[in-house]
Amino acid sequence: MRDAQGKIVTWIGSNTDIDEQKRLEERKDEFINMASHELKTPVTSLKGFTQVLQSRFKKRGDGETLRFLTIMDTQLNKLRRVVGPALAVTAGSLVTLVIVLWFSPPELIRVAANFTAKTVCSNVFLASRDPNEVLRSDVQAPGHPLLRLMRVEVDRKLGVVRAGLFGFIGGGLAVLRPDVGCAVVPDGRLDKGRAASAATSLAAGISEPEPRGFEAPASLENNSSLGNSAALETAAALEHAALRSVIEDETLAGPGMRAIVVSHNGRLIAERYAPGFDPKTPQLGWSMTKSVTAGIVGVLVQEGRLKLDQPAGWAPGDGRDRITIADLLGMSSGLQFNEGYGAVSDVTRMLYLEPDMAAFARAKPLIHPVGAAWSYSSGTAVILSRIVQDALGPGAIAFVRTHLFGPLGMTSAVMETDETGTLVGSSYMYATPRDWARYGELLAQDGISQGRELLPRGYVAMMASPVAASGGEYGHGLVWRWATHGDKPGQNTDAPFGIPADTFWMGGHDGQYVAVIPSRQLVLVRLGLTPARLNYRPQPLVRALLAAVH
Repeated sequence: MRDAQGKIVTWIGSNTDIDEQKRLEERKDEFINMASHELKTPVTSLKGFTQVLQSRFKKRGDGETLRFLTIMDTQLNKLRRVVGPALAVTAGSLVTLVIVLWFSPPELIRVAANFTAKTVCSNVFLASRDPNEVLRSDVQAPGHPLLRLMRVEVDRKLGVVRAGLFGFIGGGLAVLRPDVGCAVVPDGRLDKGRAASAATSLAAGISEPEPRGFEAPASLENNSSLGNSAALETAAALEHAALRSVIEDETLAGPGMRAIVVSHNGRLIAERYAPGFDPKTPQLGWSMTKSVTAGIVGVLVQEGRLKLDQPAGWAPGDGRDRITIADLLGMSSGLQFNEGYGAVSDVTRMLYLEPDMAAFARAKPLIHPVGAAWSYSSGTAVILSRIVQDALGPGAIAFVRTHLFGPLGMTSAVMETDETGTLVGSSYMYATPRDWARYGELLAQDGISQGRELLPRGYVAMMASPVAASGGEYGHGLVWRWATHGDKPGQNTDAPFGIPADTFWMGGHDGQYVAVIPSRQLVLVRLGLTPARLNYRPQPLVRALLAAVH
């Protein structure tokens, strides 16, 4: 566990108190020196080496040292199960290495450990998936080589997931919290994490997500659908043979596809799920969450609680006070933010090392004049989340449910928070594929659902209008204007596929897409685990669907 400055103070074990953990941290160098001095000869097994140290230090009467060594023996037993029992090493060097990695793991290992804990936590407790399968398929298979060495422990009773390299290096920690899913706990303070959870839940004034009391719109719930590709036997499936052929085409669906949902004129007309997933399985949208955050902002604009041209809350002095909500929605704030993945960057640091994500993003300096440059930034979406919550006060979570998710019938939707309780509006919304389609339908219908204006008139058109500095690729409301990047700036990659010009996209990491085509009243949801290196493009799928739908 680490404090706010990143210093490790715990995760030594559940039987150690905070004071003891701090004392052990303060004596880290002493322990390393003792281990290196006492054990200098090669050994052929890790087994029992701490007992040797214990016998040598026992006569010194240092109970704290003996306690440390007992803990180390437990952790090294985990390591031995991974690397094998017959490893020829110099014990002093091994002890030194393990202690250093344990107390001061590199930040990349901490990022990987917290990513692992968070991914397993959310998928186990929100999507009811098997933790070993999640670790294998969602963490180890597609990612960084470090992730293949991650191990997890799931405490279902407490709603806690711990993860680490070989099971104990990195201190990954995530906790389930009522109503808002799982949160990374980067500083390891479960007491703080649970306190934030209690505050959020009490503020919402509900013990269960409010939308559960709403009737789901019939248009996306009770219409016949093509169902699972293994059992397409309904009359609707027979009538829509062309659609079935499209969604069953493996090339069009792409590698790692987990769900395809198609709605037309507000009706669910086709769906397909990979083994292990079904219509009730919530799935992570990654950066599609940004587009939902834009919708939440729109609801507050509709109610007069926010204005697009209002300042975003920085004090005068360095130019950041000129940033408006509109600048944040268009990714044109001018703030520094490195969105690179695969290493420790601003985005991975924010998501996995920072307890207060919004504070981290807001502290970034200006590197461009406000409104003059476009730069994709998850940080700006989290800043918007904090602005929303500050505008709404303690009941923000309940407000989102009752004023957006509830009217749309999105009973599965959960937007998760950081450790401090700020919605991670950049990255962390889970919803079933049908509920992602429901949100797409709201956008396709210009912010109107069941005759009710949830968003201001013209707001969706503003969202989809091009940010000039993006070369036309990005819209003013956290949406993409075409699905994939071109070979050169400003290249519309949808055009060669005959996709209507008014199409816009919600897009997320590893192959998450919602295509919204207002002129055809068509919405496509395609979810999966499809790393960018596979070069999947969803446009051929959309082209084929357009040809099949009349």
